[in-house]
Amino acid sequence: MADSKSGFSALSLWFQRKMNERTVTKLRRKGTGKMMGMDMLILHTVGRRSGQQRQSPLSWFTDGDAARLIVASGGGSRNPDWYANLLAHPDQAAIELPGSPAVAVSAHKLAGADRDRAWARIVAAQPRYEKYQRKATREYPVIRLTEK
Repeated sequence: MADSKSGFSALSLWFQRKMNERTVTKLRRKGTGKMMGMDMLILHTVGRRSGQQRQSPLSWFTDGDAARLIVASGGGSRNPDWYANLLAHPDQAAIELPGSPAVAVSAHKLAGADRDRAWARIVAAQPRYEKYQRKATREYPVIRLTEK
């Protein structure tokens, strides 16, 4: 049965969480921070409804010396849960990079020309995002994460 808010079944949500757990474990064990040719980080958020700690493995892109860009792609028609959690509790976000403890970050959703510049940087680094975006029914949010 599909959840009326997300459109996903309880089984698919459970599967996604299990895959995230496995990916997080693999990233920590390998210590390289790379998957499928992309730099990876672990985003720490707090569940907007549950209040529980969540960890999401995400690809990231450089944005200057101290900032990282992430994309809320989430498979097309809806934003991923981590994005809703980040918006609900932006003051409780952190990122974990390979071999380093989690550090608190400020999250800022980019818009207009700032988003356009960041998007150009992202698709230059990983053209697959352009392909995903063309198939989507919404514009993917781009978030700049800056260490506090």
